[in-house]
Amino acid sequence: MFCQAGFDHWLTTLMPYLSPLSQPQATVLALGSLGMVLARSCALTAVSGLLAEGLQRAEQTVRQRWRDWYDAPPRNRGPKRQDLRVEACFAPLVGGVGSGWHGTPLALALEATTLGTRFVGLALRGVERGGAIPVAWVVLPAGATHAWRREWRRWRRLVRPAIPTGGTVSVLAARGL
Repeated sequence: MFCQAGFDHWLTTLMPYLSPLSQPQATVLALGSLGMVLARSCALTAVSGLLAEGLQRAEQTVRQRWRDWYDAPPRNRGPKRQDLRVEACFAPLVGGVGSGWHGTPLALALEATTLGTRFVGLALRGVERGGAIPVAWVVLPAGATHAWRREWRRWRRLVRPAIPTGGTVSVLAARGL
């Protein structure tokens, strides 16, 4: 069940790792991520239903607020809407996963998931305590040749500043990646 005190603690914990985002963007992302954890699902209906009950708001209102967060700025109303550059969050997210890591090496996992025959979702996840937290992601056309390798290399450049000097990183991947 959602409670305001729990959300405030969650937001305070996440804020150092969401510094590239504006305050409203970080708040909505924290709200959505907490909703996913509590609902044990990333389905928009499940998350918005749980949050609406906890926030005592209409489910459609919560759903629209979450959709406004990830829609492109031209689709949103208001003069202060800005484009969200998720790449700016990759290094802080790796730093957040690494901050809780008490052993060596830091484990990162590369993952590719097909979305039908049209798209491939690529993700870099920080592996910690039996879970894998997404820290970098992209969706590509399924038929794009050599696009994966370019993304892996770009992510390596983006997250390198978050890796402690002298630290060891193990990168895990399924065979074929």
